[in-house]
Amino acid sequence: MEDKRILYVSSEVVPYLAENEVSIMSYDVPKMVNDLGGQIRIFMPRYGNINERRHQLHEVIRLSGMNLVVNDLDMPLIIKVASIPKERIQVYFIDNDEYFKRKATFTDEEGKLYSDNDERAIFFAKGVVETVKKLNWVPDIIHVHGWLASLLPIYMKHYYKDEALFSDTKIVTSVYAQSFEGNLDMELINKIKFDGVPHESISVLEQPNYENLIKASVEHSDAVIVASENLSSSLTKFIEASGKPFLPFIPKEDYPEHYTNFYKNKVL
Repeated sequence: MEDKRILYVSSEVVPYLAENEVSIMSYDVPKMVNDLGGQIRIFMPRYGNINERRHQLHEVIRLSGMNLVVNDLDMPLIIKVASIPKERIQVYFIDNDEYFKRKATFTDEEGKLYSDNDERAIFFAKGVVETVKKLNWVPDIIHVHGWLASLLPIYMKHYYKDEALFSDTKIVTSVYAQSFEGNLDMELINKIKFDGVPHESISVLEQPNYENLIKASVEHSDAVIVASENLSSSLTKFIEASGKPFLPFIPKEDYPEHYTNFYKNKVL
């Protein structure tokens, strides 16, 4: 992976959030590529339950300050950055007071999904791409983890399709069993269509549940990795039928070799 540039976009990353399948993998895989000489960047949301002082987050003024339009509203983008201790890995945080200040990730104290999770996902996708454009850092691969990041492949293939910076960039989605109950806002599809994405490309999001978000992400990706051993049979069949190159589930002790081979031989 020497000198390959890989952008990791995840809804959760340790050590900034609690350990789970998504957050651990979103640390382990970039670390592996970093150790092999690859150039990496990690992007995640700056949720309000991330301790900025402990993790030494600081705002990057030159990257902050632009407004992103979400459902016809201007939302200010704030970019913060931190380094994972001992690993020399930089993590960029997408922040906005309206979307990410609350002291939790996806649900309120009663376990109910935040009503604006759909807009948070749109803002996150746009915020990542706009920041990478400002950095003028051209990734060979964008690797997506977690459902809050699942709209990024859609925006890359439609909203940003004419960006010369990404003309050779490939998109990989890791699919996890981790999910949520119910639906995001039923207006999600119209909010994405507002950005010029054609209805037929995202018709699956007429019912914006977990599986359909992942299906839309897979449909707009160049390759797929099955990241959970206990993935639902419906998602497994969808991935197999998609025609995309895919890597079946690999146990942790074996994935460095398999992941790098997949990147090199099936994605790049």
